[in-house]
Amino acid sequence: MKIGLQTWGSNGDIRPMIALAHGLQQAGHEVKLVIASIDNCYYDKQCADYQIPCQHIPAEIPFDLPAFAKRTFHMNTAQWLVELLNAAFFPYEAQIYQASRQLAIENDIVIGHHFLYPLKLAAYQADKPFYSVTYCPAGIRTPGRPPFRCPDLGCRINTWLWQCLETVFNLILKKRMSRLLDKEGFPAFKSVLADLLTSNSLDLVAVDPVFCPDRHQWQAQHQVCGFLELPVSLENWPLSSELQHFLDQGPAPVYMTFGSLQQAVPEWSMELFTEAAEIAGCRAIIQTSSDKYPPNTRKGNMFFVDKHPHQTLFKRCVAVVHHGGAGTSHTATLCGCPSVIIPFMDEQLYWGTTLYKLDLAAKPIRAKHVSSKRLAKAIRQTLQNTSIQQQAASTGPEIALRQGVSNAVDLIERQYQREQRYGFLFQDKLKQ
Repeated sequence: MKIGLQTWGSNGDIRPMIALAHGLQQAGHEVKLVIASIDNCYYDKQCADYQIPCQHIPAEIPFDLPAFAKRTFHMNTAQWLVELLNAAFFPYEAQIYQASRQLAIENDIVIGHHFLYPLKLAAYQADKPFYSVTYCPAGIRTPGRPPFRCPDLGCRINTWLWQCLETVFNLILKKRMSRLLDKEGFPAFKSVLADLLTSNSLDLVAVDPVFCPDRHQWQAQHQVCGFLELPVSLENWPLSSELQHFLDQGPAPVYMTFGSLQQAVPEWSMELFTEAAEIAGCRAIIQTSSDKYPPNTRKGNMFFVDKHPHQTLFKRCVAVVHHGGAGTSHTATLCGCPSVIIPFMDEQLYWGTTLYKLDLAAKPIRAKHVSSKRLAKAIRQTLQNTSIQQQAASTGPEIALRQGVSNAVDLIERQYQREQRYGFLFQDKLKQ
């Protein structure tokens, strides 16, 4: 098959799609990946290393992440989402849509990040199958539980709460998203969440099943495949002699990072991490974001590293302090490390709460409430909690047995074969 993939966002949104493109290519399919990066990162070299044809469209999104983070730090989730889209998506919607149309024309099927409604529209226009990839199950309607952060009041009221959530999304996004549909002559749609943001035939939920205990309640198109990660064998990141010496010199350290969000609060992050490590009295490896702490240097019991693939190093650590990104949450758990999560936004709080309920993490501390003393206390409690340590150690091997990319490829192939056998009916209809 010829398969076009398209994604938008930061590293956590783009890296899993590179992994999926690589898996599809290894299975004998012809792929092309279109990327819209908002974190000033370019993936041409990484894609070239895996021989994945890729384009950045638009070529550049001049998004000032640090300024955005400061401006939106105290906003609620709805306000934050609108601000993000106004700054980093809607101004580029036309370019993204043109790239989507080209992908839909050139390929047998198209696969997109769950928010890429321009790709869904382009597939509808070209009468091609559209499959989506979802990184967080918080937005998937599940009658047995309420939407995240709502009280569980039973199935009947939970269903009403889900309807309220759809209403909120419609109020804040429907009018703006309708502009593209109106311009291109598409029929109107009823619900942003139900009709526009994911596929109605196959939505790959790129989450390990351990984090989705209620998945049996989802509609049939939502299929858990597991996390999408490149094979460790392809992630060539050798430890420096200095880092190896640090690791060999004492007990396993705590790893600290806020991922791509660290760009937004570089000095604050480093002050928080270094002070917390000193108060907790633990050895630490810290992803640096400050010239005060150059990569591959050491200060007492702390070693500073630049960006790198996580698996190699997490396996040598005793816990991971992070922001609650889907990728970091999966990788920490895969490596048998309990987490201490400092979420900046609701999706990250969802992951922090999920890991906490599964006894894989300390209770999350919101970024706007964290202090070095509170973080140090959470680190000490995590290192002393044998239940969390044992749960993380036993869950990691379970996740390692599941091959997310292979599962995703299999689901895609089976869905396409079904459609070929029974005749393709475009199931992603925009509903009146």
